[in-house]
Amino acid sequence: MSSTDVNRLNTASAPHIPARISVQRVMMWVCLTLLPATLAHVYYFGLGILLQMILAIGSAYLFEWWCLKWRQQPMQPFITDLSALVTAWLFVLCISPIAPWYVAVVGMFFSIVVAKHLFGGIGHNIFNPAMVGFCVILIAFPQSMSLWLPPVGLLEAMDSIKTLSLLEIIDWVFTGRPNEHIDAVTAATPLAAVQTGLQQGYSLSEMTALPIFGDFGGMGWEWIANWLFIGGAILLYKRIITWHVPAAVLMTTIAASTPFYLFNGDVFLSPQQHIFSGGIMLAAFFIATDPTSGCSSFRGKIIFGAGVAILTVLIRNFGAFPDGVAFAVLLMNMSVPLIDRLTIPNPYGKKSKVNEHV
Repeated sequence: MSSTDVNRLNTASAPHIPARISVQRVMMWVCLTLLPATLAHVYYFGLGILLQMILAIGSAYLFEWWCLKWRQQPMQPFITDLSALVTAWLFVLCISPIAPWYVAVVGMFFSIVVAKHLFGGIGHNIFNPAMVGFCVILIAFPQSMSLWLPPVGLLEAMDSIKTLSLLEIIDWVFTGRPNEHIDAVTAATPLAAVQTGLQQGYSLSEMTALPIFGDFGGMGWEWIANWLFIGGAILLYKRIITWHVPAAVLMTTIAASTPFYLFNGDVFLSPQQHIFSGGIMLAAFFIATDPTSGCSSFRGKIIFGAGVAILTVLIRNFGAFPDGVAFAVLLMNMSVPLIDRLTIPNPYGKKSKVNEHV
């Protein structure tokens, strides 16, 4: 064997075990399992999400290319691993479909440049990139995040109001100038409507009786959550993720929200409303399961998922923001080194500190 052939061999550090599945394949499965929920989003809230996806994905890959060139990294393996696509996709599922164009651009700048590449690129980021971008635009552009389109079922009940056309959505996104028709159909999310109603002195039963709420959560939102659950189940079946984080997030959300609801059901949301409104289901299967910014051990994953759920419930009940999923994930990302230190078992043969002193 020549020296040239030797140099072509994979000489990475031991153990020399090929990966069971590549990053690209993992990301491809994530995209495929997000597709049904995205189509449900289009059905209930219109074509705006597709426009936002074009803006976010285009911005993500532009910033990815720029950062790789700046860091003098090879383009092909990182451009084609689909990680930027997944980051943009998750980000878009969190923002308003009629958000101005610069929301996606700014969000992707902080997701790709700041949260990903300034920490060393894929596999080195300590924070979930999509949630970093979302938190930035949530704080920087709160008004843009507060306006959503009513779900299709609600529009059908309002005979005098028709859904926005694609041209009207494009005009709203790129000009930022609402016309009379757009003003008539914009609305708040179910969680935001509950928060505003409680601040105005209405009871939760009065708020959830509004048409924007469905059987379990927000109208439209509950079906998107159902498809996210099915997509997450496929990821579990394919062993892309493990059960620890999703189970911890969902079960702890129920456990943490039930006492509040039993104490005062006119102030605090029920467990099913927590799960089927907002981003809990997305976080349980697609965000908190991020292997890079999450915990490594099985016990650590359970603690991480439970922490995301508890913080989300507390922020929703007592915080200034209607949905606290993104903030909860980032706070738990900061706790990962400590959780891993306390939960990762010692390797076989390592002496404990007690034995070392004997």
